[in-house]
Amino acid sequence: MNAVADTFPRLLQEHAALRPGRTAMREKHLGIWQSWTWAEVAQTVEALACGLHELGLRRGEHLAIVGDNRPRLYWCMAAAQCLGAVAVPLYQDAVAAEMAYVLQDAEIRIAVVEDQEQVDKLLELQSQCPALSCILFDDPRGLRNYGHSALRPLDALVASGAAFAAAHPGLLTAEIAQGSPADVAVMLYTSGTTGRPKGVCQTHGSFIAAARGDAGFDHFTPQDELLSYLPMAWVGDHLFSYAMALTVGFCVSCPESGETVSTDLREIGPTFYFAPPRVFENLLTQVTIRMQDAGRFKRALFGFFMGVARRVGARIMDGRAASVSAGDRMLYALGDLLVYGPLRNVLGMSRLRLAYTGGAAIGPDLFDFYRSIGINLKQLYGQTETCVYVCKQPSGDVKLETVGKPLPGVTIRIADNGEVLVRSPGLLSAYYKRPDATAESLDAEGWFHTGDAGYFDADGHLRIIDRAKDVGRLLNGTLFAPQYIENKLKFFPFIKEAVAFGDGRASCCVFLNIDVAAVGDWAERRHLAYGGYTDLAGKPEVYELLGQCVEKVNRDLAADPALGGSQIRRFLVLHKELDPDDDELTRTRKVRRGFVAEKYAILVEALYSELEQQHVQTEVRFEDGRRGVVAADLRLCTAKCFTLAGERAA
Repeated sequence: MNAVADTFPRLLQEHAALRPGRTAMREKHLGIWQSWTWAEVAQTVEALACGLHELGLRRGEHLAIVGDNRPRLYWCMAAAQCLGAVAVPLYQDAVAAEMAYVLQDAEIRIAVVEDQEQVDKLLELQSQCPALSCILFDDPRGLRNYGHSALRPLDALVASGAAFAAAHPGLLTAEIAQGSPADVAVMLYTSGTTGRPKGVCQTHGSFIAAARGDAGFDHFTPQDELLSYLPMAWVGDHLFSYAMALTVGFCVSCPESGETVSTDLREIGPTFYFAPPRVFENLLTQVTIRMQDAGRFKRALFGFFMGVARRVGARIMDGRAASVSAGDRMLYALGDLLVYGPLRNVLGMSRLRLAYTGGAAIGPDLFDFYRSIGINLKQLYGQTETCVYVCKQPSGDVKLETVGKPLPGVTIRIADNGEVLVRSPGLLSAYYKRPDATAESLDAEGWFHTGDAGYFDADGHLRIIDRAKDVGRLLNGTLFAPQYIENKLKFFPFIKEAVAFGDGRASCCVFLNIDVAAVGDWAERRHLAYGGYTDLAGKPEVYELLGQCVEKVNRDLAADPALGGSQIRRFLVLHKELDPDDDELTRTRKVRRGFVAEKYAILVEALYSELEQQHVQTEVRFEDGRRGVVAADLRLCTAKCFTLAGERAA
């Protein structure tokens, strides 16, 4: 790449000049894939930028972007950056009240949205956000009879912008020339697990440095392809679908909808893939359910060759085939022909060169499954404040319990209290309008305080234990790491969410959420009738099933000298799913533990009593805005605990 291409608009111009006819983006619309070349993208971005300039968008101002992954929404990001403005993507599934905070905090005047759903939310908020004077929409369906003066279709903006560009040929070039790598390119809001979300200001230079470092580490080229389906407001999507695509020059494809991602993945056959563990869990759950429905011969074939894969697949993946016997290599090759290859094809991963997961711990069985069938799944580590550029597992040196080694240009220090401190080229410039939070997270020596507790193992891999602030102690002094325990529980396909309590208490107790698909399938095979989530979650058979999962976690904890004393003593299965709409989870599905503890205080106290049952009523908010109440009598169960490893030895 040319050294001058140090901002996203300049990178776009460079690709349009170097590879004008190569496909830059695709989108599936009405069942048909539409494609745009780099030259076409650059032309449309110019028209959008000039149209936004006509609307008065100027350097340093903020442009909100709300919707599913759509090419023109990404291009509006680039258009805003051409003018020196800052893109502010919002989570498309956020309710209006959550959007109001970001729109107010970021002082949004112009917003670009995908469709009628998002238009309705923003129109509802106009009285709370008086500065919001213009709403541009991409999809006109359902909006024909909307007569609101703030509304304008993107098609009209493109047309007027193209005419403006023709009349002022040097304007955009001059605007792009004023841009600097130190300019803020995007503002991404944190998930807000413990308070109000903060706007993380990231510059062109930080994201481009992270993208180039990643590209060099794993050898990305313009021939790579990616399916973009994760929320545009999430830092992982911004790194891979936007920053890296513009840095490297590969093609990004957008699915038709969230429901068609699996089908679209198979049709595109990307060369790399990024997903949080829950997505990999859902894919495996679907495979498991399908195999249980298959005939006896297919089940036997699958079971035999998966046994071979679990035994030798990971070693072959890591380039250690020499340690595998000739017989097993032959069996694995046959399994690849009959089972693993077709399975990768069904998953849409037949061309995958790399797959990443991050954002949460991944279960050992899940991790081993994908690697054993020939998918180079690796873990990475980072935050919104670091452009997700801190650690990544090197190919051939993958360890389940770690997040890898520091990436090029990254320095990590472990503080005296165990907190992970980071210096990275991808560090934020500041939190928007929050100098106090900036000073708290980014110290005078340039170290970013991640808030995570961890340590390096003997091979130089970083291992993350928990959030530093969440690590506590039981009354007897035993170390208590709630996220570590929660993740161990969520490794089981039947458990979707878990919330652990114990800091300052005599023992550890947990709330559990069942995975309706997995437990529902399990119940149907046992002819166990149920009438919905609450009914299924309260079945004695389901409690017994989850009790077995808790028992296995306690057995594992008992073998850990540091955490063995924090085995789970009591548990219950919640009568409803934890939901972002009820403020129990963030939009990135992280548990707001403090809020949950306060909301369900009666259940927490019941777990620490000798009660065997507790009645609870909970207000819930439905997708259409209506509110209702879910009530149930919950069972409180005592789990089996085990003697600690040290005590046995003594």
